[in-house]
Amino acid sequence: MNKELVIVFVKNIKLGKVKTRLAKTIGNQGAFDVYAELVKVTEEATRHLEADKRIYFSDAVIDTKWQNQYKAVQKGIDLGERMKHAFKKGFDDGYERITLIGSDLPDITAQHINKGLKALKHNDVVFGPAEDGGYYLIGLSKMIDMVFDNKPWSEDSLLEVTLAELKSNKIEYTTLETLNDIDTFEDLVTSEFYKSNLELQEKIKPLSL
Repeated sequence: MNKELVIVFVKNIKLGKVKTRLAKTIGNQGAFDVYAELVKVTEEATRHLEADKRIYFSDAVIDTKWQNQYKAVQKGIDLGERMKHAFKKGFDDGYERITLIGSDLPDITAQHINKGLKALKHNDVVFGPAEDGGYYLIGLSKMIDMVFDNKPWSEDSLLEVTLAELKSNKIEYTTLETLNDIDTFEDLVTSEFYKSNLELQEKIKPLSL
């Protein structure tokens, strides 16, 4: 059995339900188009990984995405509870190194994910920090409930608070390079993801005038 697992959390791509901060500038249709492209980036980054993959959707399984992969619906009240459930199932099923990523990162590559898995050979926890103070990747080499419990989700202190708690409990962790996700219009238009996607630009420009 493969000892490494990559979990991908995906929001179901529904109009008015994705990238709501971005939608304030470019509207629900624009935010929908951007998120759909970001999911494609995530699919490509995970396509050729040697690790097993499990895809967890926010509301309902979509058969056309990540075909022939394990797919399920996220369970839990908040993000921490949903992530904890997915990690616990992975460890219960025998995996030894597990990373989890979201699906809204324009610069994510297989290299980032593999670096996270490799780091778990020598650390209990690994994080891929996001520029907004959260993280785009979390990995564990054993179940550690505290990283998921009572955390300031969606706040810019999330990673700082989490690392401080790990440090005070003498739990070994490491971090990867910092990446930026796309939450605002400024994030979008300054990203290489947007600059290199002419089709997306044509969709967005009329919406942002």
